Amino acid sequence: MSEALTPDPALKIAQLGNPILRQVAQPIEQIQDDRLQALIDQLLSLLSDSNGVGIAAPQVAASCRLLIVASRPNARYPNAPLMSPTVMINPQIVGQSSTVVKDWEGCLSVPGIRGLIPRYQEIEVEYLDRSGQLTRQQLSGFVARIFQHEFDHLNGLVFLDRLESLQEIITDQEYLSRIVGIQPA
Repeated sequence: MSEALTPDPALKIAQLGNPILRQVAQPIEQIQDDRLQALIDQLLSLLSDSNGVGIAAPQVAASCRLLIVASRPNARYPNAPLMSPTVMINPQIVGQSSTVVKDWEGCLSVPGIRGLIPRYQEIEVEYLDRSGQLTRQQLSGFVARIFQHEFDHLNGLVFLDRLESLQEIITDQEYLSRIVGIQPA
């Protein structure tokens, strides 16, 4: 198995500026490898602990094509829809709507700020689940946004790369106060 599947032993979130976030992640060949399955479990736990709605393996210094979409309301995304965490190995976008919508995004690897990012409203994706089953799925709205955000990580991009204007950046505190309407305690 490739060293690409071996995450940072401390499993910390790589921060903007870490070269791993700018690398194209490697395809996964051995889905039943114990190290991959352990990485998936660690990512699921980290995602829950960090109030994230998605995470990609490069964010923990594992350069492999693995992401998890796990939308749920939490402190960072109070209005997120609820869905079960979905593990996606070697994902691909196989189709998209012509409609592009701008909305606010944040990132565990870029703490403290959000950006107004254009994304396809609907996408069709294909991926292998953690048992190796090929799955094709339609995603829309916020869940499609999460997928596209995490998919960018597999290709060495962060959400800031998709900004159309530097005027479309806001701090997390301003986002929660002005956009979501939650006043700080």
